Formats: sequence, structure tokens, C-alpha cells
Amino acid sequence: QVQLVESGGGLVQAGASLRLSCAASGGSFSNYPMGWFRQAPGKDREFVAAIGRPHTYYIDSVKGRFIISRDNVKNKVYLQMNSLKPEDTAVYYCAADANFVRFRTNFQRHDEYEYWGQGTQVTVSS
Repeated sequence: QVQLVESGGGLVQAGASLRLSCAASGGSFSNYPMGWFRQAPGKDREFVAAIGRPHTYYIDSVKGRFIISRDNVKNKVYLQMNSLKPEDTAVYYCAADANFVRFRTNFQRHDEYEYWGQGTQVTVSS
């Protein structure tokens, strides 16, 4: 069983940066592809970024602004968010996928991931 805990959210102005962290415990972290999703009020949970071995994937709206990375020694995955926009406002969740083979085709699907954190709020003011 993998436990995930996100941190690093907050309230920032448009154009600012934030770095989200997700700390993993209870499993073989380096074996799990990881993803970041977000959910704004009244909207479905949306794929943001994912990191496999070794590829990274992004939704078009964050390409060039967000960077996903991982540290397998510290058992952490990060989401560096630059040039934030008000439309980036959401609760951000990290997730772990136990199946690397399925991940390669399903990384954008939230139902692909077995383990989820509790989320961290990101609010971007205009």
C-alpha cells in the first residue's frame, strides 16, 4: 500500500511560480509511474502531467510552464509550476500507478492510478 502526501500549494498572483511536492511511503516508489491531476470547482478531475521511465507527459495547456520530476532517493515527485494563470486554480493531486505497461497508454486517465494523495489547493489571482 502506497501513501501519498502533497504539499506546496498556496495563493499566488498570476505569473508567479509554485513547486508542489508529493511524498510517497509504503511501497517501491521507484517502480511506480506517477501523475499529477487537478480538479477545479464544478469540473472533472483533469490530467496535468505524468512521469514514467523515463518519459514525461503534459496536458497542452501546461506545456512549457510546468515541469514534473522525481527523486527516487527521497521518494518524492515534484511539479514545478511557472507562469501561473488564474485558470490553473484547482486542487492538485498526485497519484501512483502500479502498472507500468498500462500506464504507457492510459497515463491521462485518472482511473488508471491506484493510489492518490489528499490534494493541495493552488489559487492563482489575476
